Order: sequence, then structure tokens, then C-alpha cells
Amino acid sequence: MEQAAAATGKDYSVPPVERALKLLRHIGDGNTCRNLSATASALDINRTTLIRLIHTLADNRMIEEIAHGAGYRLGVGLISLGAQAMQGRDLVQVCQPVLADLCAQTGMSAHMGILDGRDIVYLSRETPNTHLVSNVRAGSRLPAHASSIGRAILAQMDPAMIAATLADAPLDIRTSKTPDTLAAVLAQAAEDHAAGVAWSEGNFEAGIGSCAAVIVDHQGKPVGGLNVSGPQSIFVDEVAAGSDHIRTAVKTAAERASQALGYVPRT
Repeated sequence: MEQAAAATGKDYSVPPVERALKLLRHIGDGNTCRNLSATASALDINRTTLIRLIHTLADNRMIEEIAHGAGYRLGVGLISLGAQAMQGRDLVQVCQPVLADLCAQTGMSAHMGILDGRDIVYLSRETPNTHLVSNVRAGSRLPAHASSIGRAILAQMDPAMIAATLADAPLDIRTSKTPDTLAAVLAQAAEDHAAGVAWSEGNFEAGIGSCAAVIVDHQGKPVGGLNVSGPQSIFVDEVAAGSDHIRTAVKTAAERASQALGYVPRT
């Protein structure tokens, strides 16, 4: 009993399941596994084991063949499970109409995500009917300190909590504007907190601008964030014109989502 009580989650991990999950994530990242030997090497999985995993996942519709010999993609079985998981999240249900309105109001892609460890996981998005559409999709993971939604959430955390969140690995540097030290992250968080939004002009990706605000629950605790993103020039021009159109739209949308979750603003 004492040994069982002392065991951690890792002690109960099942290697075959871990390998299957690793393969699913690999395919989800856009790798088709067309070359089985290369995939086995990349995932550090025996080639025979890899073949068995692929057939098992395909039989259960977790993955599907793109075309004969062209590799695999995530299947409808996994999509169905994901949809069921999404439907169980109040945050997604609350934010979807908010994102739709924000997208229509700004003419840019709108996203919602949550903090998972040191990353942001995007749960939903709305895109305008133009060719300028964000390539960030539900399930995408981005480093919190570098992405606007992550910055908006970190800005509501105290320095010790930010340090603990980012302590496990070196900071992922995406552009020259990405903070590369904890001190720089803390300074950025203080600026974002004072501004009430996380504003990006190519901070995460050159040529792309973004503005994000935090979503809080009924206790005022950050549970996620939403943003809009589009051509960097739109954000540069707004600053040059002294306009607050994007900031106001994003902050209002985040406040609307927060109030739908039970948050009552202080007078």
C-alpha cells in the first residue's frame, strides 16, 4: 500500500499507449509517416512496432490513409473524440459566438486558447471570408511567453508563478522580439498587465500582428485568452493613427466571455 501511495503518474504509464500517443502527435504536426523507417527513427520506435501501431490506429479510425502510399493523417474517429471533448468545455461553448462577433467586427482571425504547462493550446477559432486566414488551428501549441494569448495570461500571474511555469526548459525564441530570459519575460508581463492587452507587431512571426486579452472565471482567475491576428501592417497603422479600435474590440470580447463565465466586474 505504501509503495502504491508513493507511486507517481509516471510509474503507472503504459509504454505502448505512450508510443501510440507519440505517433498521433507526430501525425497531427503534419508528418504523414510516408517513410516508415524515417518515422521510426524520428520517434525512436521499432519499425515493426510502428507498423502495428499504424494498423491499430487505422482500424479504430484514429488515423486514415491519405492516398495509396502517400502516408496518413488524423482520422474521423479522433476528430469525433476531440469534438466530444470540446463540447464538454464551457469555455469553448461560451467563446465561440464571442469569437465569431470579434472576427466580424475586426475582419481578422480570432482565436481562443488556454495555458497548458509552458504552452498555449488553441481550442477554437473563427476566420474571415478572405484569403488572409490564420494557420493556427484548434489543437495548435505555441510557447506562452512568445504568443499573444500566452502573454495575456502570464500578465495576470505573479512573478514567482511565471518563473515556475517556465522553469522546465530553455525559452523558445521565435523572433528577435521574443524575450530570451526570465527577466525579459517578467518585464514583458508587467508591460502587458499595465496595457490590459498583449500587443504584437511581428513579435511571434514576422509580418503578423496580434492583440490578446485574458479571460477570467467567476473568481477573477485567468482561465484562457482570446486574440485577433492579421497582417502586421494593420497593427502598425492603428498605432500610427492613435486608434484603439483593435484593443477595444479584443478587451470587450474578453470581458464578454468572462462575464458569461460568471465574472462580475468591480465597480
